[in-house]
Amino acid sequence: MCVTQQVPDGSTAIEVVGLTKRYDKVDAISDISFQIKAGEIFGLLGPNGAGKTTTTRILITILKPTSGTAKIHGHDIVDDPTTVRQMIGYVPQERAIDRFLTGREHLLLLSSLYHLPKHDTDRRIDEILKLVNLEEQADHPARNYSGGMKRKLDIACGLIPNPKVLFLDEPTLGLDVESRFRIWEHVRDLKKRGITVVMTTNYLDEADQLCDRIAVMDGGRIRVIGAPAELKANLGGALISVTIGEHERSLDELTTALKALPDVRKVNANGTCLQIFIETPERALSPVLQSVMTVGHRVESIDYHRPCLDDVFVAHTGHRMHSDTAHENE
Repeated sequence: MCVTQQVPDGSTAIEVVGLTKRYDKVDAISDISFQIKAGEIFGLLGPNGAGKTTTTRILITILKPTSGTAKIHGHDIVDDPTTVRQMIGYVPQERAIDRFLTGREHLLLLSSLYHLPKHDTDRRIDEILKLVNLEEQADHPARNYSGGMKRKLDIACGLIPNPKVLFLDEPTLGLDVESRFRIWEHVRDLKKRGITVVMTTNYLDEADQLCDRIAVMDGGRIRVIGAPAELKANLGGALISVTIGEHERSLDELTTALKALPDVRKVNANGTCLQIFIETPERALSPVLQSVMTVGHRVESIDYHRPCLDDVFVAHTGHRMHSDTAHENE
């Protein structure tokens, strides 16, 4: 099924329609469609292998799609790749840092590769160094930079061409908590400057904190699109998670009984764990427990809370995302 969503009021920065990338008989992504509004932070959220990086590489013109179309500010990525490349910046997962060059030398090198006017280069570099808070370390060799400082230099390199759209592939992968928070602030600053940011991530908290909207990806498809708060609210008022003991009896009877309860909106069964989306925990908790015991299952643990993005992912894919996984290889 193709999931798409119309962009709210505002100009469209990116429009993707029916995008598919096939290797032999395997689809890395399949029939995905979405639109991104100019100036928003849009997240591609999913586990390793979901298709996030493949989608990004197509949009930045590194890969050609098998079928479908994509446009960036009205320019087709296949028919007009040169114009597209002039409008975008890209920060990959893999750091392209030369440990012997200073931060400023990295930016000077990229400025020459982009053929930026010499009279504008120094001003542009000073502006970017200030934006990512690397002014004091600008003339130090990159080998002396911390992981967070190297990532900020990566972002600075992506900003050299003065892009309208910046693609960030797993921008905080492997960073400590403090460095992650600092990168988040820099991404928010980019949005304030009117830059459209498209980021891939498998960190649920990152998508929740940074993104105006997210596309939940799994198995090369987009499962749902929306604002994080909206997606969580759509699951219902609360979530009861019940883990039952190993039992010979099928969960089908219990699932049917739970779905019949008046306050229950949806039930997902995954192994011995049941996720029960409800309107009001105060009214639903007792009937849920009664149903479990009536059917004959033993309750090992029970918890209820407001829906989070992990619950959104489970609701639309049927499994957890395992957001602690590392490097994506698609």
